[in-house]
Amino acid sequence: MSRGQQRKGRGGELEIVKIFQSHGIGAQPGQAVSYGSTPDVVNVPGIHLEVKRVERLNVPEAMAQAVRDSEKFHDGAPTLFHRRNRSPWLVTMRLEDWILMYKQAQDSHCI
Repeated sequence: MSRGQQRKGRGGELEIVKIFQSHGIGAQPGQAVSYGSTPDVVNVPGIHLEVKRVERLNVPEAMAQAVRDSEKFHDGAPTLFHRRNRSPWLVTMRLEDWILMYKQAQDSHCI
């Protein structure tokens, strides 16, 4: 991975953290240039964030990484946050994780 790609990826992680924090979510960036030794973003209970800031994303491959890392770090449902240049952020997760999250929100009367 080139230095420019690393910078762009780290910028995406910091962008997601800033968005989360603006909504009162206590997200924090993972360790810079950790190469998988820490999650991309931490302090979002129940969610493992895999952040990708690329023009051409292999979604199945990125989700496989999110699943592997969520099992490694035991920090929640594997969830992929991704965007291209000049495009909005998108979120990809497994259907069973989304259903569980939705049911938990219903049980908590959040929705």
